[in-house]
Amino acid sequence: TVALATVRVSIHPSIAARAMSSLRRTDLLALSHLRNDGRKPGEIRRMTVKMGPLTTSGSASGSALVQMGLTVALATVRVSIHPSIAARAMSSLRRTDLLALSHLRNDGRKPGEIRRMTVKMGPLTTSGSASGSALVQMGLTVALATVRGPAECARRSDELPDRAVLDVTVRSAPFAPGGDRRSANPQTDRRLLEQSNLTKKAMEAAILLHLFPRSRISIDIVILADDGGRLCAGINAATLALVDAAVPLRDMVCACSAGLASGAGADGADVELVDLNALEARSFGGEAAVHLPCATMPQRGTVVLAQCESRVSIDTFERVLAAAMEGCAAVFDIMQASVRERAAALLAARNGNASIESGF
Repeated sequence: TVALATVRVSIHPSIAARAMSSLRRTDLLALSHLRNDGRKPGEIRRMTVKMGPLTTSGSASGSALVQMGLTVALATVRVSIHPSIAARAMSSLRRTDLLALSHLRNDGRKPGEIRRMTVKMGPLTTSGSASGSALVQMGLTVALATVRGPAECARRSDELPDRAVLDVTVRSAPFAPGGDRRSANPQTDRRLLEQSNLTKKAMEAAILLHLFPRSRISIDIVILADDGGRLCAGINAATLALVDAAVPLRDMVCACSAGLASGAGADGADVELVDLNALEARSFGGEAAVHLPCATMPQRGTVVLAQCESRVSIDTFERVLAAAMEGCAAVFDIMQASVRERAAALLAARNGNASIESGF
């Protein structure tokens, strides 16, 4: 026995559409445990934010547009400040707050960064008045060094039978210091005499004096501008002037200072500063500054000068000395590049490829 049954149901299209719509919005969401807009129970609506839609037009100091789902809100802020108060606030913010928040020094440098250094070798050599010369600028400190010799001693009593005599003179131009503009006598001024002796000891460690017995080498250093670190700038200028004069050296002497800033770190710890300027060398937060001028021969790893007049522990001294040696390494890179540039210029002149520049 075989039986076949068929059933046909016809539904109007509008009724079918309403049924499908009702199925999507209720049954499907209910079966999926979703809310009426398709979100999960712990899910927020879609949120978009645009900051400053009206700030650039100048009609508001600040503005923001926030959209959460189909809800949109626009907020504007207008702040009126007297121009004089605003100028003082911005000036104070730039010089103190921004630098302090960024953990930068008063001139915008990082703790381990040296000042901008420029070198010019041979500014007075071509005139014939000196065997070698160099002009070094470290920040706002400028030093000019000239070398004369090796030459015969004026008196026989000044000669040494086994090595040359080295004379170093440090002078300061009347316009160099920031406050006192009186001309200091390099023969009687205590600070200039001390810096002359320190520079002489540093240079004697590098110059091969035994190659020039019964002769004299004179180094004259003039400080044209002083913003701290004039001893280091003078030593660097003297080294480059000796290189320009073709005086044989064991290694170039590079000098840089370092110090310690109390509580200047992010967590209130002490921070080592490299290449101090005049303001940093005087004091840190009202306390006496730890100032350590250092001169090294980087390629030999030798310290030829390290002077610290503050009372510090051995660990603190080693930290500051390590920072100063890193500064000397950075100075060495700049000095080495200038020496190579000078040698390339002289070689080009020897081959007839040099160009003449007029100073007028």
